[in-house]
Amino acid sequence: MKGIILAGGKATRLYPVTKGVCKQLLPVYDKPLIYYPLSVLMLAGIRDILIISTPKDISNFQYLFDHGRQLGLHISYRIQPEPKGIAQALLIGEEFIGTDQVALILGDNIFYGDKLGEVLRQAMTYKDGATIFGYKVTDPQRYGVISFNKRGQPVAIIEKPSNPPSDWAVTGLYFYDCRAVHIAKKLKPSTRGELEITDLNQYYLKEKKLKVKLLSRGFAWLDTGTHDSLMDASLFIKIIEERQGLKIGCIEEIAFRMGFITRQNLLKLSSSVNTTYGFYLKRIAGYEK
Repeated sequence: MKGIILAGGKATRLYPVTKGVCKQLLPVYDKPLIYYPLSVLMLAGIRDILIISTPKDISNFQYLFDHGRQLGLHISYRIQPEPKGIAQALLIGEEFIGTDQVALILGDNIFYGDKLGEVLRQAMTYKDGATIFGYKVTDPQRYGVISFNKRGQPVAIIEKPSNPPSDWAVTGLYFYDCRAVHIAKKLKPSTRGELEITDLNQYYLKEKKLKVKLLSRGFAWLDTGTHDSLMDASLFIKIIEERQGLKIGCIEEIAFRMGFITRQNLLKLSSSVNTTYGFYLKRIAGYEK
């Protein structure tokens, strides 16, 4: 399975902070924001990853990750000339995806949970159809919202409804079979001129090939699209890390624990980082307590 991180857009809700740097490179506590969605794909076991960003920002991601070999990954890059919807990422990544399944994640989404890796790897086992994830929110009108019938089965996804049929929002993580690009090509732009990911998901739903996994208690999904939510995410990460002594979204640690790199590779990555982050990596490698 291939993985795509969509790190484009204008992030106008975060102006003027994003005038100088793109949203996905802003710090969330002790790491760039993009570390968190990248860590999700890595936890799923995905090693072939495409980062899509703007002409202005793509070089910054290349500088940050290069080709990903230091993490046991293969990272490539494509430019999104202008934001035309989340589903556009599948068209931009058509050559990269080929005939494979693909996981698409938004570059500003953070997921946390003890069993997250298991949930992700289970989603990868489904060869036919699509899998999306629902999360209960207090402000569903801001999101794509899942409507259920009396048997608890999903029957519709409604984009930013004024009267939400439920409080289950669709998160920015999607798993698709090999037909995703073909289906995305059939989509027509919405009234905002974008290829809506909701329309793609509705296509699978009408075929009865859309699985909805509800992330209930024990999981956290953080959307960092506003100044307040960005600050909340940093505080959340800070509290968890300080109390547990473990790091969230630590891509070097995940690469090591998933077997992508060796202990010596991890130690090499930590050797030039003379911060608490570097000391943490050394501890994970077993060279410091």
